[in-house]
Amino acid sequence: MSAQPDTVRRITVPDLRARKGGTPIVSLTSYHAHTAALVDKYADFILVGDSLGMVMHGMDSTLGVPLDLMIMHGKAVVRGTQRALVVVDMPFGSYEESPDVAFRNAARVMKETQCQAVKLEGGARMAETIRFLSDRGIPVMAHVGLTPQSVNTMGGFKVQGRDEAAWAVHVDDARAVAEAGAFAVVVEGVVEELADRITEAVDIPTIGIGASRKCDGQILVLEDMLGLNPRPPKFVKVYGRLGPMIEEAVKSYADDVTARAFPGPDEVYK
Repeated sequence: MSAQPDTVRRITVPDLRARKGGTPIVSLTSYHAHTAALVDKYADFILVGDSLGMVMHGMDSTLGVPLDLMIMHGKAVVRGTQRALVVVDMPFGSYEESPDVAFRNAARVMKETQCQAVKLEGGARMAETIRFLSDRGIPVMAHVGLTPQSVNTMGGFKVQGRDEAAWAVHVDDARAVAEAGAFAVVVEGVVEELADRITEAVDIPTIGIGASRKCDGQILVLEDMLGLNPRPPKFVKVYGRLGPMIEEAVKSYADDVTARAFPGPDEVYK
C-alpha cells in the first residue's frame, strides 16, 4: 500500500477559543485565493472582511457591500487556504433585523463559502442574535468598540473611549457577546487602557486592531500593512511598500510596449 500524503489540519473554533491568555493569535484579512495562500502559512485565522468594499471596490465605507459579494470573496479565500480558520464578515443589513434573518444569511454564507465562522458587529444589542446563531451551530466572532458599519451613527471613524465615563458601556458590550456565546471578539479603535480592561473582563480571546498590544491577538487589513493604501490608519505598521513597486512595474511594462521591447511569440515559444 502506498504511503498516504500528509494532510494539513485546519485550525478550529475551539482551537482559537483555547488561546485566551496564551500565545498571541495572528490574523490578517484576505479577499482572494492567491493572497490567502500566502497568509495561510502564518495566520491563525483569516478574516474576509467587509473592508473589501473599500480596499477592493473603491467604496467610501463598508455600508454598500452586499451579501453576494462577501460570499464570492469568501469562496476564493477558502479555496486558497488549508490551515487557517476562515471567518467571513456579515455585511450591513444582513443580520440586524432579527435573529431569524441573521441565521438565514449566516447559514447561506457558511454553506456557500465553506468558511468556519462568521463575524458581526455590535455588543449588547446583538447578544440575542449571537446566542441564536451559536445555539444553531454557527460560530460567531463579535466586534465591539469602533464598529465601521455604525460610522454614520458614530459621526465618522472615531477612536472610542477617550471619555473614561463611557468605558463601562464598551466593557459591558464585550461581556454581553462573550456570555451570548461568541468565541472571540474584535476590539477596534479604542484607547489602550480600555482595550486592556476588556481583555481582562472576558474569558474569550480579544483581537485588537488599533487597540492594545495586550489583546490576545491582532488583526490588520492586508493591503494596509503592505503599503497598498496611500493613507493607512495611523496605528498600522507598514511592513511592505508594494504600491510603489506595482506602479514602477506597470510603468516599465508601458515603456516596453511603447518601445516595442517586450518579448514576441517567436522568442517565447521557440
